[in-house]
Amino acid sequence: MTATTQESTRTYEVRTYGCQMNVHDSERLSGLLEDAGYVRAPEGQPADVVVFNTCAVRENADNRLYGNLGHLRPRKISDPGMQIAVGGCLAQKDQGEIVRRAPWVDVVFGTHNIGSLPVLLERARIAEEAQVEIKDSLETFPSTLPTKRESAYAAWVAISVGCNNTCTFCIVPALRGKEKDRRPGDILNEIRTLVDQGVLEITLLGQNVNTYGVEFGDRLAFGKLLRSCGSVDGLERVRFTSPHPAAFTDDVIAAMAETPNVMHQLHMPLQSGSDRVLKAMRRSYRADRYLGIIDRVRAAMPDAAISTDIIVGFPGETEEDFQGTLDVVRAARFANAFTFQYSIRPGTPAATMPDQIPKAVVQERYERLVAVQEEIAWAENKAQVGKVLEVLIAEGEGRKDGATHRLSGRAPDNRLVHLTPADARPGDMATVEVTYAAPHHLVADKLHSVRRTRAGDAWESRQSQPSGPASVNLGMPTIGRPPTTPEPLACS
Repeated sequence: MTATTQESTRTYEVRTYGCQMNVHDSERLSGLLEDAGYVRAPEGQPADVVVFNTCAVRENADNRLYGNLGHLRPRKISDPGMQIAVGGCLAQKDQGEIVRRAPWVDVVFGTHNIGSLPVLLERARIAEEAQVEIKDSLETFPSTLPTKRESAYAAWVAISVGCNNTCTFCIVPALRGKEKDRRPGDILNEIRTLVDQGVLEITLLGQNVNTYGVEFGDRLAFGKLLRSCGSVDGLERVRFTSPHPAAFTDDVIAAMAETPNVMHQLHMPLQSGSDRVLKAMRRSYRADRYLGIIDRVRAAMPDAAISTDIIVGFPGETEEDFQGTLDVVRAARFANAFTFQYSIRPGTPAATMPDQIPKAVVQERYERLVAVQEEIAWAENKAQVGKVLEVLIAEGEGRKDGATHRLSGRAPDNRLVHLTPADARPGDMATVEVTYAAPHHLVADKLHSVRRTRAGDAWESRQSQPSGPASVNLGMPTIGRPPTTPEPLACS
């Protein structure tokens, strides 16, 4: 089956919302479509096939999807040959409701059968009617599917999918299913293949990445996997997201500290600093345990940068509970925090809990939290001034790079660094000295050296190939002052 007509090859666009796992899956969707003969639509031109890979964590995600589908309706009417497909967590949740609310949609597929997309598009085209196919369990592990990676130098590697927890605010386990783990050998083979293609940095992904191994009965499997990554020649940086505090063990801390290419960076969701609220959330740890993990991480890696997710205004949260969160934030001294205003998510236990907090109260607490965290982040970043860092030059990290004529990239601890102009490509490494700190980035005006890399070569090779629009929109929240409407929450 090839995506060709008598006139030309059909084009596609993938629009991604939500967490890093969705970004990973969207790269597979792009790979599947290209394997079937589609090509990415050129910048600024309408695609013959538009695929939405959706998030279902917040109510705003529904509004965003149906709003975008509404915008496409006039084009669908004028061009019946174009196709619209909806996948991801919201599709898994709403299923046939999507076609009822937006009957111009051609295909609805879920989180467990993303490999079916090309076949479903062809069925819809031939039958001239919508195809809705939702599976209750995983058909094929997404990482085994063809891929079209967004980056030449960094890659997502899913080590598990699904979640065995029952957090009361989260609908993801119902949509992604129970945890399924890949075998270590398969993961390492994928990593070696990526490195052979020029990748320098990988991020290991899982809904609860550190419970990896639960399916095959090895509770130490994640720490072992980190150490195995250290033996992959040419792999310079290893990250992972997101671990669950209840399952965070000292062998993982040791693996992080003792494996040279595992970065001293930890993103570990807190959600609340109140033990009472954590219990209501069914988060199976308490504030003291969380802070204990941070203490042990910093004892083993004094330079570790720690970030987190926090929900403000969970049902029943009192001012005392909120003060508990502020106390933990002050004690933890996060390098940055993704802060969210709680919103009702139908289908979750928290949606029907009593004592829902008024919007105005949630907003006021949210602003106080952001102010406290911003002050801490700025102080932590000021401590970086004068330090010499090796920065992986990135593409698209600095929104003002064109105006400021700077390059941007990530330090080993994942801090964003804007640096002085240099003869460096995305994927190359620049050794710089930090000269200025802001709450959410560093500036390095002293360039020591540039190291050209295979990743930079891979990026340069891509530039000779036809390019399309950037198709990934994480939908992640901003870190600074709160927007009028909170952004969707990433899976964590």
